[in-house]
Amino acid sequence: MSKKKKNEQETVSEVVNQTEHFIERFKKPLLYSVITILAITAVILGYNQFYRKPKTNEAMAQSFVAERYFRADSFALAFNGDGNALGFKQIIEEYGDKSGAAVYLYAGICELQLGQYKEAIEYLKKYKGKDPILQARALCNIGDAYAFLENNKEALSYYNKAAKLADNDYAAGYLLKAGIMYEEIGDIDNALKTYEEIKAKYPNTIEGYEIDKYIYRIKK
Repeated sequence: MSKKKKNEQETVSEVVNQTEHFIERFKKPLLYSVITILAITAVILGYNQFYRKPKTNEAMAQSFVAERYFRADSFALAFNGDGNALGFKQIIEEYGDKSGAAVYLYAGICELQLGQYKEAIEYLKKYKGKDPILQARALCNIGDAYAFLENNKEALSYYNKAAKLADNDYAAGYLLKAGIMYEEIGDIDNALKTYEEIKAKYPNTIEGYEIDKYIYRIKK
């Protein structure tokens, strides 16, 4: 046997021995680690299968009735429930957003319609949906709540945020509210710019058809 091959065998043997000693020495800790990982995995799978999934289905079933009341403009029943089915308030308290992120949007709009403006803002700010149209609507509703609270600068800020987020015909409505709010705080120049933006970008919207009267009122 060549010296080189003998050295290689001795090296391999040494590594094997070291590995065996390592395993022997740390056998229990290694075993505990594997058991811990398996246990954590089992807990996660069990949570998703036997708790989260049923809870999600239960939350969605509860929200179905509340959404039906919401579409019928029965905002008190949609928010507080009807004594049998839960309203958005109870659904959030019990399930969080398991029925979907829109539950906060629904709850916020209900509170806005019921005149609870500070509470509406709290719910609407928790809405984290990915739909830009609904996001813009949430921002506009926050603006409305601030407007009712006579916090005109905050209202204006949220109307502008909504308009920037919604690059579509809905933006015309948000811009109109922003223009009116500019007038409320005495910023006539920006009010005029906002109205002219509606006229230029969204001439075929309801706001676009009526915008000339707002422009004329400022220019006359």
